Amino acid sequence: MSALSTTRVTEVACTKCGACCVAPDIAALDKPLGVPCVHLGADDLCTIYETRPAVCRSYRADAMCADIAAPTRTERVRRYLAVFDLEAEAERVRESAGCSMRAARSAHIEEPGVERTR
Repeated sequence: MSALSTTRVTEVACTKCGACCVAPDIAALDKPLGVPCVHLGADDLCTIYETRPAVCRSYRADAMCADIAAPTRTERVRRYLAVFDLEAEAERVRESAGCSMRAARSAHIEEPGVERTR
């Protein structure tokens, strides 16, 4: 998705869309790529907002939030992953029942032409 503006860092108002709690992996929460955070409520709001980890506290909405805007969280997450060309990796994590980041990273998933070392 080269049409998206990934280099702008202008802070914008958070739309509370939940994409930042699904798309990226979050080591402090052992949350793998493309999997919803266990603390993300059905309303797309953080259920531990007052005690969330520093990485979540320091996150600021930016222009990419506007770039990935879509009617559904699923579509917003798909667009976010596409910006970083992570759709295939996120799909592999989901298929391996990636319930934790450590488990997802340690799972040995064969890819044609890719040699993995542990």
